[in-house]
Amino acid sequence: MTDFLLRPFGWADVPALTAIYAHYVRNTAITFDTEVPGEPAMAEKFGHLLDLGHPLIVAEHEGRVLGYAYASFYRPRAAYRFTVEDSIYLHPDETGKGLGKTLLAALLDQSKTLGFHQMLAVITADTENSIRLHEKFGFEKVGLYRQVGFKFERWHDVVHMQKAL
Repeated sequence: MTDFLLRPFGWADVPALTAIYAHYVRNTAITFDTEVPGEPAMAEKFGHLLDLGHPLIVAEHEGRVLGYAYASFYRPRAAYRFTVEDSIYLHPDETGKGLGKTLLAALLDQSKTLGFHQMLAVITADTENSIRLHEKFGFEKVGLYRQVGFKFERWHDVVHMQKAL
C-alpha cells in the first residue's frame, strides 16, 4: 500500500496504538512486555516522548491507523541524551507491504533533524525481517546478548544495531 499518510501522533490515536501494541505483546517476542499495558499507560508513555521532543509518527489510511514509530532515549542518564532507540509497530494486516521501511526512513530523518547523534535498534534475534530492514538503512550489528529475555516459555537472544545520524 502506498496510499497512506504519515503524521504526528495525536491523543485520539491512543486506542489504536494500544491495540496494535497489544497484538505484539500477546503473540510475539518482538516486545518483552508480558502484560498488555492499558491506554492510560500508553498515553503516559507517549506523553513523555512528546514532552522530551522525540519523534512519534503515525501512519494512517482513510482515518485507520496502520502503524506507528517513535524514537526514545536509549538510557535515562543525561550523557545518553543524544542517543535514541527506535520502535516500529504495524497493524498485523499491514506487515510486509513496505510500511515499516517508510516509517523507519521518516523516523531517521526526524531524529537527525532534532539533533540526535546515534540511533540504536534492540531487536529480538530471530526477527530476521527487522534485522534486514535496519541493515538496509545502514545499521550495523554491534552486539548480541544471549538468552536475556524469557517469553512464551523460552529464552530469546537480542541483537543490538547502531547507526550514526
